[in-house]
Amino acid sequence: MGCFIAMQEPSIAPLLKDLQSPDESIRDRATQALWRIWFEQKGVLGFETIQRAQTLLQEGNIAEAEATLTALVEDQPDFAEAWNRRAVLYYTQGQYQQAIADCETVLRLNPVHFGALHGLGLCHAVLGNYPAAIESFRKATAIQPYALANQRLLLECTMRLG
Repeated sequence: MGCFIAMQEPSIAPLLKDLQSPDESIRDRATQALWRIWFEQKGVLGFETIQRAQTLLQEGNIAEAEATLTALVEDQPDFAEAWNRRAVLYYTQGQYQQAIADCETVLRLNPVHFGALHGLGLCHAVLGNYPAAIESFRKATAIQPYALANQRLLLECTMRLG
């Protein structure tokens, strides 16, 4: 029952509320705090493994970065951010179906993961699946109403449907 570890953090509800604040500094602090909670869900080892994969990716060692993240999700299948990082890797490599599958896993584990909702929307938009993209961007916007990127993408996808 580790599915909602991030959700059970006592600090997460106020942070989600702060994402709705008209004050940008409050929203920024809440966003950073949520990312920290998500990245640190599995302690130092999980965080360091994600960092190692990110370094490998930045160095262009995509196969080893993917292998590192795959080993992490196999070892820690309830570590939502590990799945999210692998989804980002797949997206940057144009492997949109794999990215979608990983984003969907993130959202099963952490339904308020606005990064995964954004990524899921991007993947669907690239594939021309605008209704699914719109749904993802709407959900992301409900969590982060002031996120201009999601508002813009929601509008773009809606216009493409029209």
